[in-house]
Amino acid sequence: MQNTHNMQTQSLTDQNFLRDASLTRRGLLRSAGAMGLVAAAPISAAKAFQGPSFPILTKELNGYVAKKKVAGMIAAIGFGNQEPQYISVGTMNLGGSMPVTKETLWRIYSQTKPVTGMAAMILVDEGKLDLDQPIADFVPEFAKMKVLKKANGSLSDTVDATTQITPRHLMTHTAGLGYNIVSKGPLLDAYNEQGINPGQVSKMALPGFPVPAPTPPIDEFARRVASLPLIANPGEKWSYSIGLDVLGYIIQLASGVEFGEFLKTRIFDPLGMNSTYFTVPDADLPRLPANYAVAFGSLFPIDTPKDSVYSEKPAFPYGGSGLVSTAYDYDRFLRMLLGKGALNGTRIMSEKAATLGMSNLLPAGVNLKGSWVEGQGFGAGGRVGLGEQAGTFGWGGAAGTNAFVDTARGFRAGGYVQYMPSNAYPFQAEFPKLVYQDLAALSQ
Repeated sequence: MQNTHNMQTQSLTDQNFLRDASLTRRGLLRSAGAMGLVAAAPISAAKAFQGPSFPILTKELNGYVAKKKVAGMIAAIGFGNQEPQYISVGTMNLGGSMPVTKETLWRIYSQTKPVTGMAAMILVDEGKLDLDQPIADFVPEFAKMKVLKKANGSLSDTVDATTQITPRHLMTHTAGLGYNIVSKGPLLDAYNEQGINPGQVSKMALPGFPVPAPTPPIDEFARRVASLPLIANPGEKWSYSIGLDVLGYIIQLASGVEFGEFLKTRIFDPLGMNSTYFTVPDADLPRLPANYAVAFGSLFPIDTPKDSVYSEKPAFPYGGSGLVSTAYDYDRFLRMLLGKGALNGTRIMSEKAATLGMSNLLPAGVNLKGSWVEGQGFGAGGRVGLGEQAGTFGWGGAAGTNAFVDTARGFRAGGYVQYMPSNAYPFQAEFPKLVYQDLAALSQ
């Protein structure tokens, strides 16, 4: 089916389902901008992590499963380079018997973004990419961009862009690019018509919602993006976007290695992330739980392991939302970040590059008003805490997942589940708060 690799949802016969306001295309698929971190309590790592004792978080996870809000969940929390503690509850599928484990595969969606951002930092480290060089150096079509006079206005009502798009803009969502889960008006229509839709949810379309054209290969994808106007001048405004998908192509061109292969050889293999995929191998599909849509207090399967969209190769590796991973694997990525570029003696980037990637890379003067990161910073694909939240870096995914590191206090945490939209329940936003509450109690 041509539309397999577009962000779509499964057809459901109950027409009332279609009228649930939370199950709009934008509601189902907007990424985890609600992943704000709370002010971190001062914690002594040595004192806090003395064994399996996260009662507040454990109670919350058990409550979700007991009330059948979800089939299963898992959290992974660790200090320094220690192995994490896993808190696993429930089963992979509603009514199933296979328990969730650290090897269960999860659609992590926008948690892909920090991975892509750090891949770019590897090239910055090697001098193959500069944060502030024009991406037109790699894709000439981006040299003369137009900007919409009104973000939702006519595509012909534009002015010349005053600034070139750079990798910094792409990784911090300040390039002025759109997103079909955020954009409106003619630009959204053009994105859908041209297949500028780098994501996947299900093989079937939801009746009543437009079906985007098939997503083209990455080179054509980039050209089509460059042919359409921006919503703002680069560096002017924070707006969630396809920037990390375009950045994946820039990484490919700058390195001379296909983006998915670059991630495998430079990040996944060195870190021992052996179950992190853009396409789940047939042998591993039994480890993939169902993904559910939440409507009227019930769960509806929209992607099942037997017929998962992730069993097929996407148009290209989506740098903004394409990965499936395990709690074990993603924890190793977080441990590398906590180790400032290294894990167990294996260094994938310099301490300087890793630290820079987790710092506030937003262009000076960028408008954050009303955005998901107002009052905070943004780094290489993830939110950066400022003030009392300083030292935190992370992001979440459209199916309710959430992961972050706290370099100031030396720990990392990830929470994994599969339901959409991510704000159907408060778990994603509350996960960091629950972790800090438990750690604060443990440190007393």
